Amino acid sequence: MFQEERNGPETMTPALPAGPGGPHWRTLLEARWQALLREVTELSLAYHADAQNRGLLCRTIAVRRKLADVEEALDRLAAGTFGRCEQCHMPIPAGLLAASPDRRYCPGCASEDPAAEDSPVPGPALAGRSSQR
Repeated sequence: MFQEERNGPETMTPALPAGPGGPHWRTLLEARWQALLREVTELSLAYHADAQNRGLLCRTIAVRRKLADVEEALDRLAAGTFGRCEQCHMPIPAGLLAASPDRRYCPGCASEDPAAEDSPVPGPALAGRSSQR
């Protein structure tokens, strides 16, 4: 979990400029990518030291999925589709992107499909599945 998420929404970056095209999004996504990469590396090393720890395995899988989500968001940024809902193509509010820059769906589409955003992390039985949402 990122520091701003642990401290609550009042500490999140409040004044990111609106619009999905600015360099601030790349900076934010790259910072999250680096943090997740460090975390998945630490978790992977810890898991190799204690391969019987299923909780550690589940956490590693979850962080790897988050890392893949951020990489996909960087791809969308490069393709010029970042900040637009993948379903209805409407803009996603900048405040939501600031809190979750890997977000793919607007609030309306996410509420129509509960699996669209923030789905719970599946258990180890789904470990081989890709990070599709």
